[in-house]
Amino acid sequence: MKAKSRISDLHLKFAERSWNDTFQLVRRCMEKSRDESKPCEPLVRSLERLQEEFNVSSMNTMRSRLEMIAKQQGMGFHVTEATCYLTADLFYLEVVLLPCGGVEEVKVAPQGGSPTSSESLLQLLRLKNFADFSMKLAGLFTQYNIPGDNEIKLKLFTSLQSLGRDFQQISNLLRASRVPKDFDPQMDTINHGRIGCLIAGKEDCPLTIQFYIAPTDVKQTDSQIMGMKADVHAAQVAVGVSDVTHNLQMASVIPQPPQLDPQGYPVFLPLNEVLNETLPACFLLKLRPAVPMIMSFVNKLSQITDVTIPDVDLQWAPLPKLLSRGPPSPNSHGETLDEQDTIFTVPLPGGVMHSYILPGAAWEAPTQIATVMDSVPFTHPAHVPAILDLLRHQCVINTLLRSCVTSQCASPGSVCDLHFEILPESDTSFSVTFHPPDTDSLTVLLVNISDSHQITCRLFGAGTCDPSVDEYISSVMKRCMSVPVTLRTLYRKLEEIASAPLSPSHLATTEAEDDQSAPSSTTVTDTNSALTELPQGAAVPEDSFSVSGSACYAMSVANSELPPEINTSPPVNPYPFTPVGVFSH
Repeated sequence: MKAKSRISDLHLKFAERSWNDTFQLVRRCMEKSRDESKPCEPLVRSLERLQEEFNVSSMNTMRSRLEMIAKQQGMGFHVTEATCYLTADLFYLEVVLLPCGGVEEVKVAPQGGSPTSSESLLQLLRLKNFADFSMKLAGLFTQYNIPGDNEIKLKLFTSLQSLGRDFQQISNLLRASRVPKDFDPQMDTINHGRIGCLIAGKEDCPLTIQFYIAPTDVKQTDSQIMGMKADVHAAQVAVGVSDVTHNLQMASVIPQPPQLDPQGYPVFLPLNEVLNETLPACFLLKLRPAVPMIMSFVNKLSQITDVTIPDVDLQWAPLPKLLSRGPPSPNSHGETLDEQDTIFTVPLPGGVMHSYILPGAAWEAPTQIATVMDSVPFTHPAHVPAILDLLRHQCVINTLLRSCVTSQCASPGSVCDLHFEILPESDTSFSVTFHPPDTDSLTVLLVNISDSHQITCRLFGAGTCDPSVDEYISSVMKRCMSVPVTLRTLYRKLEEIASAPLSPSHLATTEAEDDQSAPSSTTVTDTNSALTELPQGAAVPEDSFSVSGSACYAMSVANSELPPEINTSPPVNPYPFTPVGVFSH
């Protein structure tokens, strides 16, 4: 009874108090916390909840809200008259308030720099969108979160600013000298520019390089059905801690006036000719989104930058597995065979359904093991053009394979019209095996991505030796960047060729060429991955490809039927890097 009486007394005592009185009471309790470095968590949560309930209608309530946000981000906070300051080691925010609780101006200032107005932060506060303001502030805090003590932080910040100014000079020089290759100037700069499309860094936004966007002319309905997005791949320029010290620029490494070499690359000065510092850090390209990258490409990154990428931080898996990860679509479906081989079904306009099988054993080969790269370390701006070319190359490969493995898929039990098997042939090429129209034979389409700008397709076993078909299919794939759309076009083309009447001379020539090029046997893979040898000229029974419980097929062609250069030629490094010290200037 005594306890109930006390609670009743408390209710009566605070019944007439305003929310502001309650808020101030909680604040006083927090100030009396026994451990100032660790305030009482229940009080902190109570204060945050009270802040959310407040209608910000005065200068005091706006100050309180800003102070709470600053503390949540680990920033300092102090007030002088009508101005609030949210402070960190390398930057601060200046918020000028109005008597009614409104915001007159928001400025951001880097260490040692002049405050600059931030329209984006101003609008968020004027709309009282404190959640997005807090997220924006967290990003800003991360941008300036440079490791080390105060002296190291200032040196790294100076180095990063020098790098950013050099990138801006390079961008202006390349923009004035380049001849566009694409009808869309921005897409051309993103996909072909030596340093991509540079988005100048501001006090409230890091320097960003856009370096790849899939060039596609697929109709919107096709792209929606196939789940394709024209996402821009970008990299934020930052600095990160390193276990090994590196020499980093403290001044510009661009000669004056800026120059281009005969290949169109910017000319840089070696670091020993400019002011530099040896620091336990390196520059970073923070990739947005992260890029799945095969092992040979990761090794090439280290060769370009001479910075070792720690293997301990990398997790390896077959490339298709990494590409297929992500939130599944409500209509997506992939069947798994033998716990390794996966069938993906892809719906296309007109009610056509494709199925794609990627044999697990083939894609687990060392050349196809990949890891997800979220950042690339480097120490000199001369590294960046070669890094971007390599990233673009990988993005092109990923875009093509992802069109098969992450598309919207049919529900279980759906009947597929066409069936395809995709096998790796090298780290930059793959083959697609399928039945051409009205035959029991197999056809192979070889797709070779020699670099980010060159995709070539070659057709084998389709009963035609017309080079124009290869050229046509190559151009289709480069335009749409989609394997299913390309194969739909190819299948229609083969149907036209099969239905067209042939002259006697053309027919004799085709039969002679087929006799000369036909292998002694065709190798197919059944559902248990056993190899079956078929004599020359024998028809391939369709039931030898059927998958138990599925309408999809598994197919394979022996390596002897493929052009020898795909499987036997040593890979050529298309990304030679000239050491910085030998650049002419």
